[in-house]
Amino acid sequence: MNTIRTLAVWCPDWPVIAAEIVDGVAATGLVAVMHANRVLSVSPAAREEGVFRGLRKREAQGRCPDLVVVEHDPNRDARAFEPVVAAVSELAPGVEVVRPGVLLLAARGPVRYYGGAEVAAERLVEHIAQECGVEAQVGIADGTFAAVLAARAGRIVEPGETAAFLADLNVAAIARPALVDLLRRLGVRTLGEFAALPAADVLARFGFDAALAHRRAAGDDDLPLAPRQPPPELAVSENFDEPVERVDAAAFAARALAERLHAGLAGHGLACTRLGIEARTEAGEELHRTWRHDGLLSAAAIADRVRWQLDGWLTGSGRRARPTAGPTAGPTAGIVHLRLIPDGVIADGGLQLGLWGDAGAERDRAHRAMTRVQGLLGPAAVLMAVPSGGRSPAEAVRLVPWGDERTPERPVEPPWPGRLPAPAPATVYPDPLPAEVHDAAGAPVTVSGRLKLSAPPAHLTVDGADEEIVDWAGPWPVDERWWAPAEAYRAARFQLVLADGRAVLVALAKGRWHVEALYD
Repeated sequence: MNTIRTLAVWCPDWPVIAAEIVDGVAATGLVAVMHANRVLSVSPAAREEGVFRGLRKREAQGRCPDLVVVEHDPNRDARAFEPVVAAVSELAPGVEVVRPGVLLLAARGPVRYYGGAEVAAERLVEHIAQECGVEAQVGIADGTFAAVLAARAGRIVEPGETAAFLADLNVAAIARPALVDLLRRLGVRTLGEFAALPAADVLARFGFDAALAHRRAAGDDDLPLAPRQPPPELAVSENFDEPVERVDAAAFAARALAERLHAGLAGHGLACTRLGIEARTEAGEELHRTWRHDGLLSAAAIADRVRWQLDGWLTGSGRRARPTAGPTAGPTAGIVHLRLIPDGVIADGGLQLGLWGDAGAERDRAHRAMTRVQGLLGPAAVLMAVPSGGRSPAEAVRLVPWGDERTPERPVEPPWPGRLPAPAPATVYPDPLPAEVHDAAGAPVTVSGRLKLSAPPAHLTVDGADEEIVDWAGPWPVDERWWAPAEAYRAARFQLVLADGRAVLVALAKGRWHVEALYD
């Protein structure tokens, strides 16, 4: 797959700049923007005093007693960033906002139009400075992930050299703190070292999100989220009898539209990764903006982005030196039409409607019926399956009474060494069936402490019935709670294919074989 050459525009320390634009806090002073009692962004002057991102508020103030603390406001950041997006849109089409302070677009158009990557980058930086009075950096590379990092470094990476550019960067660039901490403890310090790990091992050990980060570290970040063009009927719109001019009224309308859009996508088993926002004013002005997200946009996330965008359009207070008129000025009248378009969607395997639907009279009748059964037979008479973490199929699902909180017994996401690969068995026996496994000579098959089989398994005996084994896989070792002798459990699991076409999951524990599950 050919990765698209991407141009990224990055405005350094944007939360600090936005605080200056909207609230008048001087970005040249000692300023820190806080979120959840930690430093989110700092001004250059505060950075020189030893204040950096991630520092706790008390420690930051201890290092810099004169520090001006500003609470983070996503609405402020988005409102101030809108004129920057508008300024870039004047020179190049197809702008996608990743977050306030960062935007992306395909590099081919502006590079060809302005006669080179360097000229295009200089033109964009100069135009942003003239129109908005803010500093910006431009980077070009293969793919969105590398382009953003190139913008932070102010570099233009030549085609085909993205992997080499990423290789020497700190592994913290993947922006996943828990994974970064684990990789550092394992001795992985750079993106190149992370990319050198086998992809299959990364997926098995760390999970899907880490596998996605691994692809990006290798310079290939477009394939996992490759959006496809959605059916046009998934877009939602709303007409307003009275023009909307206040941000609070616009936010209310945005929330309702976002829920409609998310519900429509969920009904098709889809989730949004790129959101198009269109508006028409009473004066006939047409407004459009695209927001991009690396993950899946929830209803709340969609509503947030629509609210931020409408705030930016309606207030138009995002320039340090705002011109009295010009192409980047905001709309001159209230909004009478709003439309949300899922420009990019992917299949979302986590979305599944209930058997009786998720809303309406059918759901209410089902709830009443199940509550009635529980009243007659007890709470345990109606159970719900809740995905849970674990290594065996029996541990992967937790049964809880209807109406109780659906919380997993163990975390689902963390890696589980020794966990069985997909697909999962269709039938899991509550009480494993005693069994015997013999080799071709009729001798019992054993497994040593180093997981070496005494001989290949050839026959499986369950309840006196002997079945020939035509294929097998394993062992998958399990060594749990070895530090607590009373709770310790050691076993070796195997998948066996029988002559009649059935496949079973068996385990050898404490010298005895058992059939744990049956595959379809």
